[in-house]
Formats: sequence, structure tokens, C-alpha cells
Amino acid sequence: MQQPNPSQRSVRALDWLNFFVANVQTGFGPFIASYLASHKWTQGEIGLALSVGTISAMVSQVPGGAAVDALRNKKAAAAWAIIAIIISAVLLAASPTVVAVMAAEIFHGFASCMLVPAMAALALALVGRQNLGDRLGRNARWASIGSAVAAGLMGLCGEYWSPRSVFWLTAALALPALVALVMIEYDQNAAYAKPAAKPGKAGAAVAGEPRETIFDLLRDRRMLTFAACVVLFHLSNAAMLNLAAGEVTAGMGDNVQLVIAACIIVPQAIVALMSPWVGRTAQAWGRRPVLILGFCALPLRALLFAAVGNPYFLVPVQMLDGLSAAVFGVMLPLIAADVAGGKGRYNLCIGLFGLSAGIGATLSTALAGFIADHLGNTVSFLALASAGAAAVLLVWLAMPETRDALEEENARDATV
Repeated sequence: MQQPNPSQRSVRALDWLNFFVANVQTGFGPFIASYLASHKWTQGEIGLALSVGTISAMVSQVPGGAAVDALRNKKAAAAWAIIAIIISAVLLAASPTVVAVMAAEIFHGFASCMLVPAMAALALALVGRQNLGDRLGRNARWASIGSAVAAGLMGLCGEYWSPRSVFWLTAALALPALVALVMIEYDQNAAYAKPAAKPGKAGAAVAGEPRETIFDLLRDRRMLTFAACVVLFHLSNAAMLNLAAGEVTAGMGDNVQLVIAACIIVPQAIVALMSPWVGRTAQAWGRRPVLILGFCALPLRALLFAAVGNPYFLVPVQMLDGLSAAVFGVMLPLIAADVAGGKGRYNLCIGLFGLSAGIGATLSTALAGFIADHLGNTVSFLALASAGAAAVLLVWLAMPETRDALEEENARDATV
């Protein structure tokens, strides 16, 4: 099947969609932790609130992915998700009470489980599987630039106006995301095409190939192993910056919001620089070497957080987050395409990986907050480092290579 040939307007619109969606999502996470800490919430209470959001996302990831697979209009799914995130931001801005915060976290959790696979589906529909690695790298670059810009704006708003203003800004930044979404045009029939084989070569796409069932997907060793890797990745990663943000808020009187913003901006700059390289390298070298590189940054970062006492040293430590974020952000949808993209279950596979991420993130925020309250932040960081080391070992010892033979052949030919 012929690969899609998107218009430049659609390509640019997808760039800006990634930029503004990242703007919006930056308002959730460490800024919430700082906002709630400033209203006398404990680390355990903050961890519980964040866990509510991840639980709501966790229970809706699989049906959300399956729904995006079933819907031909991926743009509508993304639009409704963005609107729900606007509602979440308004609730947080309106009141830091338990009911409002929990409701906002639930809305955001449900919305994100639709938005992530819908945007991945739009990328696949625009460029096809053969060029997906490059496109995902480009998506990650624009998203990281958007996160960095938003973190700077939100840090300034939180510092010079109020922490509450961060969430009003979040809601406002969602509006241009809807405009960019409207400008995207794509051929849905070409969305799941396999890379075309060269003349005389095996591997051509088979017209009318049946969809896998969810049970077929659950029996795939590649999917199961990577899902376990995702759990451990988020178990180590999800609570790390939130825990550091709470520590900075408790031990630092001035410039708190600016330090938190810098902790977001620095890794996003690394992501912007590295993501296209990650996409190209994953196509040329395979997925496993790139995964090992990104996952090794997790335990090192947690150990440095445990050892560093000066809050201003948190910013350079966060550079390691840029490495792991660049790798994970590109590799998750790319491995999902390897495993299920040719059988019409791409978004369901992303949903299953999202469920795995939700399990890891829920355990991470809840356990890290509990350990920090009872044993201290240093012990909590050491526990996160142990989970990161386990993730590296699992990728090294058990994760199979998912790059298919045709893509490997094309990569070899490109180096000749």
C-alpha cells in the first residue's frame, strides 16, 4: 500500500498541536505539587491526589485506546479530550479544596487516556509506519519546546502573580491547540499501512489483513515484556520531580516557582535536541540499544536527587530526565506500531502500555509520598532508584527487539 503523502499545512498543524498540548499538560504535575504544598497539603496527601488522576487514567486506558481504534474521526476524540483538560484546569484554579482537586485529577486522567492515542493515531495516519520514527521524534521535539515555553510562562505567573494563575494560563493555552487540530487533514484509509516492500522482496502489506483481538495482543511476548518495562519506568520516574518540588517548597522561601519551572525547562531542551536523533537511531540500530540508554538515566537521577542538598542543583540533575523522556516518548508509540500497527490495534496497544504506565505512576506517587512522610525524602529517592535499576535489568535481559526485518533491511541499505 502506498505511503501517505501529507500536505505541509497538516504537517505543520500537527507540529503546533504537539506544541500547545504540551503547553497544557505542563500545568499538571510538579506545579500541582507546589500549589498544594503552598496550601499546607502534606506529601502523603499530595501523593494521594496525584494517584487519583493516574488511577482514573489507568482504568480508562484500554477502553480509550480501543475507542480511538474504532473511531474514524481521530480529530474529534482529540478535541473532546482537550476540552476536558480545560475543565480540569479551571477546577484547579477555582479552589485547592479536596473535592475540586480530586475532580480535576479525574477529568484530566480520563482525558489524557484519549488524547495520547488520538495524537499518535494522527501521526501514523499522516506519515505511515515507514516514516513513523522520524515523525515521532519531531512530535517529541515540538512537545518539549512547548513544555519548556509553558514552564517558563507558568513559573513567571506563579512567582509574580500567584500559584493559582498557572492553571488559568493552562486553560487559555488549550484554545490554540483546538485551532491546530482543526487544520489537520489526513487519509484514514492509509493510517495503518505497513511499509511497502521493495520489488521482489517479502513483506509487502497484505490488503484486508484481519485485526488482532485483544487476546492475541496479550499473548505477544514483545507487548508483555515492554509493558512490564513501562511499569518499572514509571514506578521510578513518576514521583521523582513531584517529590523534589515538594522538598524545594518546604525548604526554600524565595524563587520556588522559578526553580520548579527550570526543572521542567532544562530537560525539555534536552528532549527537543535529542528526540529526532532517538527516532532515527531506533530505526537504524533497533529499539533495544536506545531503550537501554534512556532507562539507565533513571537510577542515576534518583541517586543524585538523594545526594544533592542544594535546591539549585536540582536543575542540572534534571538534565538526565531529558534523556529518559526523549527515549520513552518516542519509543512507546514506535514499539506499539511494531507490535500492533499492522493489525489495526495500534491505539489499543498504546492503551495497554498506558495502563502499565498508570499502574507504575500510581504506585510511584503513593509509595514515594508515604515513604517520604515516614522515613524521609532520601529513603524515598533510594526506593525510586531501585525501581529504575530493575527497569534497566529487565530491558537488558528480557526485552526482545521489535524492529521488523523489512525496516532492518531498509536501514542497512541506507548505510550502504
